[in-house]
Amino acid sequence: MAIDPIRFCVNRKIAPALSIEAFFQLVQKLGLHKVELRNDMKGGSVTDNLSHQQVRDLAEKYGLEIVTINALYPFNQISDDLLARAESLLKDAQGIGAKALVMCPLNDGTKISAEDTQQALSTLAPLFARYGVEGLVEPLGFPVSSLRSAAQAQQLIQQAAVPFKIVLDTFHHHLYEGAEQDFADGIDVNQIGLVHLSGVIDGRPVNELTDEERLMLSGDDLLKSVWQVQRLEQLGYKGVYAFEPFASVMDNWSADDIEREIRQSIELLQG
Repeated sequence: MAIDPIRFCVNRKIAPALSIEAFFQLVQKLGLHKVELRNDMKGGSVTDNLSHQQVRDLAEKYGLEIVTINALYPFNQISDDLLARAESLLKDAQGIGAKALVMCPLNDGTKISAEDTQQALSTLAPLFARYGVEGLVEPLGFPVSSLRSAAQAQQLIQQAAVPFKIVLDTFHHHLYEGAEQDFADGIDVNQIGLVHLSGVIDGRPVNELTDEERLMLSGDDLLKSVWQVQRLEQLGYKGVYAFEPFASVMDNWSADDIEREIRQSIELLQG
């Protein structure tokens, strides 16, 4: 399997100890050209208190495209606060030149109906359009998530008649017991806007896995992320793959550690 390196992206979650510029330098050194930024880093903001223009200038300096900001949460529980935070993140995305904003569903055990989730999509779409930012809905496979199914997410987007796509995450695919049926019933790969990759080697029961177990890819990966990517390629997916590990062990990773892990993961995917 040969994947054009231009399709690989690095999520900033892998580099919590690095400044934005050090992170950009690292991605450039890897020969990659795409990054995801986040609003849940230790600095508390997408830009680490740099101006929008400073982030744009750094991205241009290192030849990088900012693919997304992660993430608006919980997108399917509309409130004045949620709409204010959505607008703030959309201003950030527009300001730094990010192509899209990722949206995650409520993940605390509270049930939210399909109708309410569809209505949330309809409510948010004009706001995204106003700022010229694409919307990516990321189903979360956790048992307490209010939107677990990629197929259902695609269906709700279609029913809402909004121009959003989904994020398919190999970790959350593994967690959701109906995910394989989603593929059997026919996932539309043309409506996948991004794929998030991580790996798990912890053998605890699937319903007990958390973000803390998410590492990079390996030969022992229980998520079978390499196989998941192979299937997506066979189905005709042509989009971006972003590395998004979460484990706190990365707090202590140096730039060299991060570079090694990304190179090893790419080698597994290209094998």
